Amino acid sequence: MLTLLSVSISTIVLINVKKWNWNALFVALAMMTFLSITTVNNSGSASWSFLSHSLAVDSLSAPLIILSCWLAPLCFLAQNVVKGNSSSLQNGFLALTCSIIFFLLLTFSSLNILSFFICFEATLIPTLVLITRWGANVERLQAGTYFLFYTLFGSLPLLVSIVLISQTTSTLMIPISEIVTLQGNTFFSINIWWIITIVAFLVKMPVYGFHLWLPKAHVEAPVAGSMILAAILLKLGGYGIIRMNAYFPDVTTLSAILTVICCWGTLITSILCTRQTDLKALIAYSSVGHMSLVAAGTIVFSDWTISGAIMLMIAHGLVSSALFALANILYERTHTRNIFITRGFKMITVLLPFWWLISCAANLGLPPLPNLIGELYIITGIISWSIFLAPILGVATVFGAIYSLLIYQNTNTQSIVLSSMSFNEISPREHILILFHLLPLLSIIVAPNSCMVWSN
Repeated sequence: MLTLLSVSISTIVLINVKKWNWNALFVALAMMTFLSITTVNNSGSASWSFLSHSLAVDSLSAPLIILSCWLAPLCFLAQNVVKGNSSSLQNGFLALTCSIIFFLLLTFSSLNILSFFICFEATLIPTLVLITRWGANVERLQAGTYFLFYTLFGSLPLLVSIVLISQTTSTLMIPISEIVTLQGNTFFSINIWWIITIVAFLVKMPVYGFHLWLPKAHVEAPVAGSMILAAILLKLGGYGIIRMNAYFPDVTTLSAILTVICCWGTLITSILCTRQTDLKALIAYSSVGHMSLVAAGTIVFSDWTISGAIMLMIAHGLVSSALFALANILYERTHTRNIFITRGFKMITVLLPFWWLISCAANLGLPPLPNLIGELYIITGIISWSIFLAPILGVATVFGAIYSLLIYQNTNTQSIVLSSMSFNEISPREHILILFHLLPLLSIIVAPNSCMVWSN
């Protein structure tokens, strides 16, 4: 863990040179990725690997740290157009991306709730600059405004809750939260306390109802911003709910209502995906649907749903990032995101439709891919909690398969609309980019226990 922080800090410092070697940067980040694999805790979910009194890793945070480090070099592979800009712009982009990864490492390894909150909010500033500075259209300023105000208004109640937790328990250490529970003066107060604690995480995921900022941010962000946002930043919400829910084991009324809302949001966003014409907006809405299902699992807070939530978060991070990378490959050649125009690529190239097929199959949860394992664990746990949610989750699963197949069909199998388009061949860089998104799925299939927690 100390090595990861050292490499990330040195990377941020070294990018200030006038001529940075992109190959050296990629190698440094790749080394950090492989070093992060050593953070996996094989001694059980209840134990911690301590770096200091304030930083540690357990089986909940280790997969998310590895995911963050794995996707860092892939973001630079995807944002290849930055290399054509001036050195100052290149250094600015590298500094923003590396600082996001650095704060993510601190967030996932923080033992103190206050430091967790500070690092949690610190990811806001570089992500905002990445959207507003490197976005493609003039609407990026509006997208940045949505992103800023949704996140800030959701985080203020969490800060108030942290102050109350500190006054009540006289400590803010996260491991102690597994044995210390909070009791309000009344049944009403403890439920309100719980909702103001997790509202920031519901906005960050986001679940349906708090999601309006996400499609705008994804559509206007550069490909690296979309990859980081979908693959890692959304997972901060699920991680925070799991950590903070241990303080509130007796909350039942609002948690039941919110679980139903999350399941319903999964269905609604799946239906909305079938009517989208913007490819990036479609992928963004599918992320809202998957994260609503993850939120329902984390709120139910059983062994099955927590393990399924972690599995689905890791698998969705890889698959959604791959989908955004594939969408960017099409956008760079057609200069449009309209799903009815960017189609017919099966007639032009052979390997690109194969990447689309694997990514869409993983997105809909085709066995034996880990997306299916995570969804089955979550749905089984939710149905065990309430059988009446089975029809909603069943129909949502069907619509999830429908829009995933629509993505593949519209982008690959239909006739070409832009017959005069001069299509550039897919470069080896782009093949490697997609390949390294999908390879970790195989390792999760072989060893699914690496992304599961069997004890709360």
